[in-house]
Amino acid sequence: MKIMKILVLSVFVCLLNAASYPPIKDTTTGLAMSSHILANKIGKEVLDNGGNAIDAAVAVGYALAVVHPAAGNIGGGGFAVIHLANGENITLDFREKAPIKATRDMYLDKKGNVIPEASTIGYLGAGVPGSVAGMSAMLEKYGTKKLAELIAPAIALAENGFVITQRQSETMLEAKKDFAKFSSSRKYFLKKDGSTYKEGELFVQKDLANTLKLIQKEGSKAFYEGKIADLIAKDMAKNGGIITKEDLKNYNVVWRKPVIGNYRGYEIISMAPPSSGGTHIIEILNVMENANIEKLGFGASKTIHIMAEAMRQAYADRSVFMGDPDFVKVPVNHLINKAYAKEIYAKISPNKATASSKINPGLKQIHEGHNTTHYSVADKWGNAVSVTYTINASYGSAAAVDGAGFLLNNEMDDFSIKPGTPNLYGLVGGDANAIEPNKRPLSSMSPTIVLKDGKLFMVVGSPGGARIITTVLQVISNVIDHKMDISEAISAPRFHMQWLPDEIRIEKYGMSEDVKDNLEKMGYKIVTKPVMGDVNAIVIDFKNHTMYGSGDPRKEF
Repeated sequence: MKIMKILVLSVFVCLLNAASYPPIKDTTTGLAMSSHILANKIGKEVLDNGGNAIDAAVAVGYALAVVHPAAGNIGGGGFAVIHLANGENITLDFREKAPIKATRDMYLDKKGNVIPEASTIGYLGAGVPGSVAGMSAMLEKYGTKKLAELIAPAIALAENGFVITQRQSETMLEAKKDFAKFSSSRKYFLKKDGSTYKEGELFVQKDLANTLKLIQKEGSKAFYEGKIADLIAKDMAKNGGIITKEDLKNYNVVWRKPVIGNYRGYEIISMAPPSSGGTHIIEILNVMENANIEKLGFGASKTIHIMAEAMRQAYADRSVFMGDPDFVKVPVNHLINKAYAKEIYAKISPNKATASSKINPGLKQIHEGHNTTHYSVADKWGNAVSVTYTINASYGSAAAVDGAGFLLNNEMDDFSIKPGTPNLYGLVGGDANAIEPNKRPLSSMSPTIVLKDGKLFMVVGSPGGARIITTVLQVISNVIDHKMDISEAISAPRFHMQWLPDEIRIEKYGMSEDVKDNLEKMGYKIVTKPVMGDVNAIVIDFKNHTMYGSGDPRKEF
């Protein structure tokens, strides 16, 4: 059995063609790991030139807005988990907000049915962007360098162009139909003949470069009150959107306390609501801690059974309890309580799957995207930043701001458009995540930092919509439980269970036939779908004062 599991893992890794294997090693200034090599290089140069992890995180964030337009952005929002060398842990919420004119039923027709694509394609699907405010807030509070210096490499890449990769040419082709719906998007992302950019071709973004120059000169005020705000508001009014200059001027970031748990002696520091990620990663790990996962073995049917049942309950809880804490009371402390995890574990049958129809949120009711990208940064002093930011679907709403050169998010789809109705990722939500003006939509983004004995051990995160939580969870477990190095932990096959639909999703070649048969006999439905996630992570070896970084061979996005 063990030989079979090792064989499956080896075959899977070979099929993924893990270009990042073995992990990148650094013993000097630190590492920046993102989904694009040019952004990594920019982050590393900031660290090499005396910048700290926060400086590098800002530089990488702006670089990705240029070289990874499917997810890197200034038109979206996200979260940052920060660990400082002095031991402080803090998180920054720069998630998008619903515009002032947003209403609960704005995406429903007169009969109460969801209007197709109303919340996913076009200007009406956009929430008020937070990325620019987020980068400035991080830098002003904890950075050491000037924004003008950190944004300069991104401006150069936008102005002079960068070479399109194979995967980017594929994603642009996939988005071609949606780009064609908007004159500004056709201008920026399609050629004059209407075709898409191909691998090896130069992609130049002059208007985006000018937008970044305004931010370089005037800071975030340019985006929220200046010329960029004018361009956004004008395009919104012209194309049926509802974001106004008042929305932009009133946007604010929020510094929040992280959600913190402990797993087998490791401290898990992650994002609290309006992210559901940190809460449910800790909830699932708490359940797993009741079993000897290491002894059961990686990829074993019993291991997957325990993890899948824990995932099932966590996603059921997510559907009811999670939302913006500025609008609803979220029972985080109850959900991450180890006693609650013991109750969940005690209900797991040793040899039988629990039907999702029989699973309800485990606490009493309290009355009160797909395309994301993640990057991890750690410096030589012990500071670290874990950033996940997004425009939701691949290329967001597909609507670009005319004259500004960047895409808007379609983050409004992350609200419960109609409670009980699945969103873009099949996630079901309730009243806690209903649309309200100025409210932030619930997210699965899970930027996470792991400490051991109070020292920085891991910086990790991933895109993947509903699958972010389970992706990050499995990388953490692979390192802690199965003693994998960071590249092995990231390259290992993944699975996903989210309560509804009632199925375990696996990757092609990601599960041996005997394990699959065992799980099906337990009552699980196994479905094979495309690969999951695009993890970028760093692990620190205290004893040897060495950092190891790895990207993901999957490159889902």
